[in-house]
Amino acid sequence: MDEPLSPPSAHRRPGRVVAPGAGRHYRAPAFDAEFVADGDETDGRYSLSVWTLAPGFGGVGEHTHDDEDDVFLVTEGTITFVVDGVEHRCGPGTLVQATAGTRHDFRNDTDRPARMFNLFVPGEFESEMPAIVEWFRERSG
Repeated sequence: MDEPLSPPSAHRRPGRVVAPGAGRHYRAPAFDAEFVADGDETDGRYSLSVWTLAPGFGGVGEHTHDDEDDVFLVTEGTITFVVDGVEHRCGPGTLVQATAGTRHDFRNDTDRPARMFNLFVPGEFESEMPAIVEWFRERSG
């Protein structure tokens, strides 16, 4: 009578552990984005990354995602988020949720590095990073 509540999935992904700093890094002049889960690792269900923003990082520009939620958790320093035109100075432990269609941006107005965790749901985000890094490199010179 000890039957599982649901049958095991044929598509079950194996569990995994990623050590600090062991993700895939995308470095631009003003940030480092470390992707720890995306694409095949999540079957495109979500993307997880850790962003380190250099002092004075001016942001990526206000934007929206039509079908994805962009969720941030500040883990170090102070990051200014703009959500639907309203600025919020956010310290460690602050959660920012930009649901699909919400205009948002983030920047580091301080003289210290800042870090945040980013959850992008659903979908893959890492495939966009080479173009994003190149865009920042072209504008930093």
